Amino acid sequence: MVESPRLTIRQANLATCQRLEASGVHSLLARLWAARGVTRIEDIRLEWPAMLPPGALTHAQHAAVLLADAIATGQRMLIVADYDCDGATACAVGLRALRAMGATVDFLVPNRFETGYGLSPAVVELACVHPAGKPDLLITVDNGIASVDGVAAANAQGIGVIVTDHHLPGETLPHALAIVNPNQPGCGFPSKNLAGVGVIFYLMLALRAELRHRGVYPKDGGPRLDALADLVALGTVADVVRLDANNRLLVTRGLERMRRGLMQPGLRALFAVASRDPQAASGFDLGFALGPRINAAGRLADMGLGIRCLITDDDMQALELARELDTINRQRREIEGVMRDQALAFTDQIQTGSVSASICVFHPEWHQGVVGLVASRLKEKFFRPTLAFAPAGDDELRGSGRSIPDVHLRDVLDLVSKRHPGLIRKFGGHAMAAGLTLGRDDFDRFVPAFEQAVIELTGRRSFEPVIETDGSLESGFANAHVAGLLQQQVWGAGFAAPLFLDEFLVRGQKLVGEKHLKLSVERGAQQFDAIWFGHTDSLPEHVRMAYRLEQNSWNGRVSVQLVIEYACPA
Repeated sequence: MVESPRLTIRQANLATCQRLEASGVHSLLARLWAARGVTRIEDIRLEWPAMLPPGALTHAQHAAVLLADAIATGQRMLIVADYDCDGATACAVGLRALRAMGATVDFLVPNRFETGYGLSPAVVELACVHPAGKPDLLITVDNGIASVDGVAAANAQGIGVIVTDHHLPGETLPHALAIVNPNQPGCGFPSKNLAGVGVIFYLMLALRAELRHRGVYPKDGGPRLDALADLVALGTVADVVRLDANNRLLVTRGLERMRRGLMQPGLRALFAVASRDPQAASGFDLGFALGPRINAAGRLADMGLGIRCLITDDDMQALELARELDTINRQRREIEGVMRDQALAFTDQIQTGSVSASICVFHPEWHQGVVGLVASRLKEKFFRPTLAFAPAGDDELRGSGRSIPDVHLRDVLDLVSKRHPGLIRKFGGHAMAAGLTLGRDDFDRFVPAFEQAVIELTGRRSFEPVIETDGSLESGFANAHVAGLLQQQVWGAGFAAPLFLDEFLVRGQKLVGEKHLKLSVERGAQQFDAIWFGHTDSLPEHVRMAYRLEQNSWNGRVSVQLVIEYACPA
């Protein structure tokens, strides 16, 4: 049975609030930021001069020298990308920057269904017969830290490798010419939360500095790399990395360019097909409108499509590619909807009182590119670590998992692999998301092993969902102006969007679109429109609501709307 969530309130340090207010920060923002760990005004001065410098990023300078030498000698470079939005934007940043600095460079992106993730020996074989010619240098983006065999295969072919990645390393590092990764052992870079696109962006800054040092460009000359901030922002938000101060700076600068109409043609086209207004661009647009359309290409088709959309300078071609991505994303949604319904049918026993610490589901007709999304939906619904599996050919199952804060998913899989050697053929990931491969006949043996490992690591058989809120919203701030102010800020992973908690009187309610509850609610002398997406059960007259404050534009009129995340009787 799924438990009702426990509602908590974030606490803000009063002295920090006062200090931020004294610096000219809006009093509501001061309270919200203080409750999210902001202690200094510097943490919210999100201008380029405040960005962490590339110097502390291990091997960045060395890699920049290697790239500058390769450009000077006309070497052929090939970027090896990952097949998600972070990998696609990282590839686009690398291509655009390197070409602007005179490099001969092309790209190769692995196919999720053929060569799997990262720089594998099979990908090196493809690189050797690339239409642009066999490369002298491979540059990985958003992958490579675990590609020990792939780097060895490249070295055997006489191809050098520069790894740029942000994932956690294994016990053995690849023998690359340079590894640029804030999470590698010994790297002193203050932010461990850069996305793959952030890492390659930093390397490009280091390369431009090296070319200036060599006199290729004057002291402040060279290509304007801040023109790539829109791509950096998109990849950072879409990869759901922790939005520390440095990542918030990168995202803020990218959004600022989008709002001014300064963006790559591909992003402008993606805004258009998603029916979103770039002048009001927000993190929500990047995470839920643009990102999924890029990701859909890697899930169902070829991520090369997404990358080409991001690197073209032709507006018409960009729009054509964006429309193609939009079509693929619609297909992805349809496939995901069918798979989710089937998965929910499997999990009926959970709702009828069966107690389990985890969920594992498999269907022989599922699409392996979409199982991660199904796992995510089930995890949100039942609040427990969830794995979803699909056939992957060669008598294998490919699984993708999503977890909750209480359960480190990669550690659980590691424990299963130690307790049951050979049961998991391959796995990787981190605390909240992971992937694995099983033999086709091993699913029934894996399910209890996974369940037992979750219980052993956590000491618990059930988990209580928690909704963190910011407490009551002062009535004077419950308006469209403040909603717009909040929308302009950067919120996301590790820096959650504001969620307020108050009691309301329900004055009216009805279903819209057969699946959303639209309400008229009252608090004190104020009346509000509210909506609870995906919820169809009516509410009692007196309710306690956890809600977000949003602007609602209709026929040129902007009003405030409450978006309900959770409600219960008051």
